[in-house]
Amino acid sequence: MTARIGVVTFPGSLDDRDTQRAIRVAGAEPVALWHKDKDLKQVDAVVLCGGFSYGDYLRAGAIARFSPVMDTVIDQAKAGLPVLGICNGFQILTEAHLLPGGMLGNDHLHFICRDQKLRVENADTAWTGDYTAGQEIHIPLKNMDGRYVADRRTLDELEGEGRVAFRYLDVNPNGSLNDIAGITNAAGNVVGLMPHPEHAVEPLIGTGRTDGLPFFTSILKKLVNA
Repeated sequence: MTARIGVVTFPGSLDDRDTQRAIRVAGAEPVALWHKDKDLKQVDAVVLCGGFSYGDYLRAGAIARFSPVMDTVIDQAKAGLPVLGICNGFQILTEAHLLPGGMLGNDHLHFICRDQKLRVENADTAWTGDYTAGQEIHIPLKNMDGRYVADRRTLDELEGEGRVAFRYLDVNPNGSLNDIAGITNAAGNVVGLMPHPEHAVEPLIGTGRTDGLPFFTSILKKLVNA
């Protein structure tokens, strides 16, 4: 029996179907989860997908963080459930304090949509095991509030503990401190990033490469071998 990976849909989510497809392409079973339901349907992992939950009112992810489903996600993530936050999902994870820091508007004040070069900094998390540290990949990026910020102490901890998971290369597209594109918690089960790996799992879509697929094969192998 294959792993079951839940994908949460909030009002304003855009990439839930794409994420479900990416999970299916990797060989796992996607399970649709609704923001009003606290029941995670016994899934083995959860993805918070991209979009503009609740229209990004107040702050991106600030309202979604209080959805009923997040009560369960937070509790189970603290108990070890693997959780991946993509773009808006990353913003929700910082608002829920499952990941440190926060997200602000891009420094150039414009929405950005581009293929983005990244370097894998940490290949030891539940979601990055099929990469190698130092590997350079290309993943689509699309956001308005993608600038990662944190105080100096938090940045020093992330760098010192190897918790920067991905870093922007060639160009910093949004002004994120330390060129940070994605981070992980200390346990390695919660990962958030602004680029969209679900858009790079098949040659015909996204970058024309499959550089995003290892996110989903990594967690499948992690769960199957657990």
